[in-house]
Amino acid sequence: MRLASFAVETPVGPARRVGVEHEGDLLDVTAGYAYVLAMDGEAAPADLAETIAPADMISFLRRGQRAFDAAQQVLEWVPDADAETGPGGARLRYDPAEVDLLAPVPRPNSLRDYMAFEEHVANTMGDVPDVWYDRPVCYKGNADQVVGDGDVVEWPPYSNLWDLELEIGAVIGERGTGIDADEAEAYIAGYTLFNDFSARDEQGEEMDAQLGPARGKDFANAFGPSLVTPDEVDLPNADFAVEVTDADGESEVWSEGTVGDMEHSWGEILAHTAEAETLYPGDVLGSGTVGTGCGLELGKFLDDGDTVAISIEGLGTLENTVVES
Repeated sequence: MRLASFAVETPVGPARRVGVEHEGDLLDVTAGYAYVLAMDGEAAPADLAETIAPADMISFLRRGQRAFDAAQQVLEWVPDADAETGPGGARLRYDPAEVDLLAPVPRPNSLRDYMAFEEHVANTMGDVPDVWYDRPVCYKGNADQVVGDGDVVEWPPYSNLWDLELEIGAVIGERGTGIDADEAEAYIAGYTLFNDFSARDEQGEEMDAQLGPARGKDFANAFGPSLVTPDEVDLPNADFAVEVTDADGESEVWSEGTVGDMEHSWGEILAHTAEAETLYPGDVLGSGTVGTGCGLELGKFLDDGDTVAISIEGLGTLENTVVES
């Protein structure tokens, strides 16, 4: 299942919705589930649908399996429906081109970014420190600076060294503390592409001071285009690619390969994080950069007007243009 967050215009302004992808369309999960309930004879289908499958992604995730079951029923019923609207006149389906596609979780509860791929660590740090093998280490990012597929990223004026990072974001779907590593992946609702845009000059200076990164990372965290449930993707064996198109329309593949195994599994990452903290639905955890998935490893950096497309098989393609602020 592939879920998306999107916004539609209403008489009172933009309204966020949760959609499930089907053959190029976005099926509105809340409206679609109200349609399913109405067909089943429910007396107040719209109200019940809003309770079970709400239109905000974090609220949706908090409903747990009931919300995902509702989305599955939408996939089974709505594609063959003759109706264009559900109870109350809400549209059942949208063409993605007519809506504003948002990051799957437009404002996460929290954002942690790890560093789980050895090749990336070795390429950027030289000698890999022993502590990196001992535990999954992370920094906490800015959950208020999230952008989605197609959004323009304004580069901060304090940076002249622009970089991208191809990562995987795991979105938490169930609250948990003291999680066992063998059971931890059951807490993941799905995965999304994560471009951890990095101001390398600022990041380097911050980390030389034994703190950070902060401003070097905080200005843009790109997620998208969809939240893909774990059964839909085989991440270790998935192919990836990084392609950059300059302002003149000239494209270059910077990197491609296979994602490969993480030194610290998602189960180990969740168990380590939740040992003394609580994870909540809507938290996002980054995998860290896939080996050769950033310009720093390749000796290449972004320029004003470049469009970055990162892709992982099964997760799709996330595209953003970077411009001088």
